[in-house]
Amino acid sequence: MCRNITELRGLEPPATDDEVEAAARQYVRKVSGVRHPSAANAEAFEAAVAAVTAATETLLDALPERRQPPKTVPPLRRPEVQARIAASQSR
Repeated sequence: MCRNITELRGLEPPATDDEVEAAARQYVRKVSGVRHPSAANAEAFEAAVAAVTAATETLLDALPERRQPPKTVPPLRRPEVQARIAASQSR
């Protein structure tokens, strides 16, 4: 599990819905200690992801533009991550 959440504010092009949800999911995983929710806690887990996603979108919309882009590239924009996702979808 990643140790920190990637900055989404100031990306060009702006953060996508998938990137915002991925950051929210990572946050919920970290604070809950649940990486793969079981059937018993899946509903609560997904509700938390949806709530954090909505809060993140609200926050990003309310903040002014950044003067400089973030220092790191979000995982979903990294070539090695895109290749891994493509490989898993083609199976």
